[in-house]
Amino acid sequence: MKDNIVLIGMPGVGKSTVGVILAKILGYKFVDADLLIQEREGRLLKDIIATEGVDGFIRIENEVNSSIVAQKTIIATGGSVVYGKEAMEHLSEIGTVVYLKLDLDHLKRRLGDIKNRGVVLKEGQTLEDLFEERTKLYEEYADIVLSEQGLSVEETLERLVEKING
Repeated sequence: MKDNIVLIGMPGVGKSTVGVILAKILGYKFVDADLLIQEREGRLLKDIIATEGVDGFIRIENEVNSSIVAQKTIIATGGSVVYGKEAMEHLSEIGTVVYLKLDLDHLKRRLGDIKNRGVVLKEGQTLEDLFEERTKLYEEYADIVLSEQGLSVEETLERLVEKING
């Protein structure tokens, strides 16, 4: 039964912010997958990436997201969750996957210094490269695509609730 909502998208699109409020609106629980990773590993995302490297982090993220057990829960994932095939298959089975979409210019303004956010960037990769690479994956896995272009958090939530309730 798909009674969860899984939020995917680039870092900075507001998955956690929207997720917490959406959980309150729908009377659901809220889980932040990045916090589950930090809890399991006992360290911050940026420290995991620094010590394990990008591939090591993605492996850990895939394991954690593949093992999420939830009911009536909003699950905010990390931006790199789409690199984990097992995680995305699992999340697609247990929930409706919603891609929160924002254009590159707005993302750049929201993100600021991406290194301190624990963003998974390969050596020499720019935010533009990352955006191009991930957009295809987000669209591939999404059941619902919601463009946040020009929307406030409230408007994003209104549109999301409409789409979920179909």
